[in-house]
Amino acid sequence: MARILRGEIRWADLDPTRGREQTGQRPVLILSHDVFNDRSGTVIAVALTSQEPRAGFPLTLESKAAGLPKRSWIKVSQIRTLAAERIGRRIARASEEELARTIEGLDEIVGG
Repeated sequence: MARILRGEIRWADLDPTRGREQTGQRPVLILSHDVFNDRSGTVIAVALTSQEPRAGFPLTLESKAAGLPKRSWIKVSQIRTLAAERIGRRIARASEEELARTIEGLDEIVGG
């Protein structure tokens, strides 16, 4: 499998899930650093959705990444650690600004 790189948006298999977790095959934005991805066999990612959200930033952020099949939003609150085997092909790449805003949103949700 090709290296999984920070900032990539890739297809991922999120099943099985519980409760309000994002489910099924869907795009995810890879947040973890390349070295972590290479050495751990896992990635840290947030799910994307094509359903227009009710909540704005910091819970969601519209993605402007070229190559997405539909208008999409990054669900900042839907962060997951996923086995590399769950990660599929690359769809797009988030800009450095979009990646930074996503991490900023996480910091607002879980920061001190």
